[in-house]
Amino acid sequence: MKAASRLRYLIGRAVAASAMLATAAWFGLADAQEIPGGGYVVFGDMTRFLQELRHLPAEHLAHPTRAQMLAVAQAGSRVVVVGDHGTVLLSDDWGKSWRQAREVPTRVLLTSVSFVGHKLGWAAGHWGLILHTEDGGETWKIQRSDTTVDQPLFSVHFSDASNGIAVGLWSLAVRTTDGGVSWMPVKFPALSAKEKAGPNIYQVFPAKGSVLYAAAEQGLVYRSSDGGATWTLIKTGNRGSFWAGLALPDDSVVVAGLNGKIWRSSDEGKTWRELNSGVTASITDLALGSDGGVTAVGLEGAVVTSKDGTTFTASPRPDRAALTAVLPGAKGPPLLFSKDGVVEVNR
Repeated sequence: MKAASRLRYLIGRAVAASAMLATAAWFGLADAQEIPGGGYVVFGDMTRFLQELRHLPAEHLAHPTRAQMLAVAQAGSRVVVVGDHGTVLLSDDWGKSWRQAREVPTRVLLTSVSFVGHKLGWAAGHWGLILHTEDGGETWKIQRSDTTVDQPLFSVHFSDASNGIAVGLWSLAVRTTDGGVSWMPVKFPALSAKEKAGPNIYQVFPAKGSVLYAAAEQGLVYRSSDGGATWTLIKTGNRGSFWAGLALPDDSVVVAGLNGKIWRSSDEGKTWRELNSGVTASITDLALGSDGGVTAVGLEGAVVTSKDGTTFTASPRPDRAALTAVLPGAKGPPLLFSKDGVVEVNR
């Protein structure tokens, strides 16, 4: 297979619905050896090709707002969205207009983005990639990647300019205390000693102080009380994957995911109860509004809101868009994103 054909093939395998569905979107099927349990190890000329792919800059698209978008964050008053083919979109007028970032040194799928203040940001994606910006998302540089195995990173979170963590496939987790100059592996507890690969971890999110939580597959949640250095395993009782999580102002925790399930704990994860979301479509993102309300979005146009994080009201979109990310507005409707890009909302 020629390089150009490989590029189209690999890029074409990008996930169609959300960062969580990215586990099925392998960039390196050709000239690769399958790993039991999923994934591929690349070798030979494919390794060289993937190194070249990693360094190919993101293309400037004719219609960038139609690119698949998977995650959103605020950088001060700016909105930053990341997604397919290394696409990074910026808006300085709350979604009225969008432009692409000037320099993004990769074309791999970006799955998550996190900002500290209005300048410093990090994005994560396939091939263990972590990007860093110091100018509010205008330009990016590679801090970490691993082209020997496609272990995607699904989520990145920074609590300040120095301390951050990223998590992903098979319990891949890396942590930094120097702003991403160096990354060290973090070990998450396994379900059993026989497991060769741990559960997929889909999103890491902060609570009060140095407490972090992580939403994972098989109804699992992880908790850290030391900023992500060590973790404890929590079994919620749910059988399906949790793709998103959120800590509420009262320190309760809400997680959501497969088949529209939403579960809540009000005692630091010791006990859990299932809430009625009003939808059966999988929930891909949760967001907290300035008023303390919760907004959840998901596949099949799922939009679910709650004023207290306990009672939810479903208002599915008629277009049944595969929603992947949401950013609540302080005075207007939330910004929505999907596998088809920026979603038009009534203002």
